[in-house]
Amino acid sequence: MEKADQMRLVVLLLPFLCSGCAVVTVADAAVSVAATTVKAAATVVGTAVEVTAAGVRAVIPKDQEEEEKRKELPQEKK
Repeated sequence: MEKADQMRLVVLLLPFLCSGCAVVTVADAAVSVAATTVKAAATVVGTAVEVTAAGVRAVIPKDQEEEEKRKELPQEKK
């Protein structure tokens, strides 16, 4: 093989060698996007639970809440 033929071969194969890097880059970006989406969804769910709990605490009077706790505790035998 002559030097010119070798150079043509390298030039022809270069895009195929670089395409593997592009595939890895795209896959990495997809994984990053998916991980960010999961993290955001978990934050939204956590916030919704906190808001719901705060709403329940606001609706139930403090006295009733304490009474329910006493009912849940086992009664001491005298």
